[in-house]
Amino acid sequence: MGLTEPQAREQYGDDAVKVYKSSFTAMYTAVTSHRQPCRMKLVCVGPDEKIVGIHGIGFGMDEMLQGFAVALKMGATKKDFDNTVAIHPTAAEEFVTMR
Repeated sequence: MGLTEPQAREQYGDDAVKVYKSSFTAMYTAVTSHRQPCRMKLVCVGPDEKIVGIHGIGFGMDEMLQGFAVALKMGATKKDFDNTVAIHPTAAEEFVTMR
C-alpha cells in the first residue's frame, strides 16, 4: 500500500527515504514441511519518518494489512509504530518492532 521504495526515492530523493525490512517464516507454517516465508517493508520519509508505504507478502498479509492501511491514511510515523505495544505472538507485530 502507498508508495513503493523506488517511487518514494523518486518523489522525495534518496537521502529523505529510510526503509525498514523484516523477513521470517509464518508461525502457522513454521513446523510443517511447507514453510512459507513472509517479507515486510516500511517505507518512511523525512526527519519525522512519515510512513508512505507499507508492504507485505506471505501468509496472512491480506488480513493484517487492512488495519495498517488506516494508519497509513492517517499519516502515521515510524515513531507511532515504535510506540505501539506489539501483540505477541503474531506476524503483525513485525510492523511495530522493526528497527
